[in-house]
Amino acid sequence: MKMRLTAKEGEELLAHGDLITLGREADKIRQQRFGNTVTFIIDRNINYTNVCVNECRFCAFFRRQGSKDAYLLSHEEILDKVRETVEAGGTQVMIQGGLYPELSLAYYEKMLRLIKKHFPSITIHSFTATEIQHFAREAGLSILDTLKRLQAAGLDSLPGGGAEILVDEVRKKVSPKKIMTDDWLHVMECAHSIGMESTATMVIGFGETMAQRIEHMEKIRRLQDKTGGFRAFITWTFQPNHTQLGGEKTSSWDYMRTLALSRLYMDNIAHIQGSWVTQGERIGQLTLGFGADDAGSIMLEENVVRAAGTLYDMSTKKMVGLIKGAGREAAQRDTEYRIIRHF
Repeated sequence: MKMRLTAKEGEELLAHGDLITLGREADKIRQQRFGNTVTFIIDRNINYTNVCVNECRFCAFFRRQGSKDAYLLSHEEILDKVRETVEAGGTQVMIQGGLYPELSLAYYEKMLRLIKKHFPSITIHSFTATEIQHFAREAGLSILDTLKRLQAAGLDSLPGGGAEILVDEVRKKVSPKKIMTDDWLHVMECAHSIGMESTATMVIGFGETMAQRIEHMEKIRRLQDKTGGFRAFITWTFQPNHTQLGGEKTSSWDYMRTLALSRLYMDNIAHIQGSWVTQGERIGQLTLGFGADDAGSIMLEENVVRAAGTLYDMSTKKMVGLIKGAGREAAQRDTEYRIIRHF
């Protein structure tokens, strides 16, 4: 049996490994696990508010309460967006927002119940670990009890957002008011303990070291060994435009190397997702030869990356063409990676 990569080996490959060799090895593992099928999902990102008390330096989306372009969607507006999603063939909504002060947990429970009442078939894959901790604090409840209440109201699974780089030294630099590493991991462990699965993410390009990227992967790999609750691992790149943090975008080569390494390193997480949203269609297509078995989402709406000045549009026809152009077979999936249809 092949031994898993150590942190030291992972760091060495990330810093000095040949990109094409890494891609080939990553693709070999993808092929063994998934054959020639590449999946995607049709969903919608619903950002219910852009008001956020965290004010992260890498975020171009947030506004302070009272700003002229600050907003909070009503439940009726959210239901309209879910209705449009269902009518467009979507199977999932990802509801995420800033940390709005003084909203009660009951607001979110009511939102979830209304969605499930009107659209029982939709999967609610929503709220980052950052939001969950905020809800818990506002309600004076534990993370576990907060998650149980949200699950009872209709929350199906958690997205992996808010992880950025799970190294506090980096977090204190880019998002000092945001939850720290142990908090993020604790939310995920609590969710997994009640059967609520999630994804895990990593955002690169903050000036972190290769050792810090591996430290991030190692923490997620360890938690997955313990819980088995992560469905997928998704890497994307920091979009510096219009942000307080600023700086240069990291290269597509750096992204591809990290993606391939994540397939090799995260041996206990089934799905590795490529990011056309931050990379564009061509690099998104290339990820399918570097270890990614999933092309992500046809987002009917996306606001956070767009706020940083990065905008790519996608349709089912375009997505299927992109996957087939990479020599793969395209299939639409649901949140649990079950195939809905082949193309």
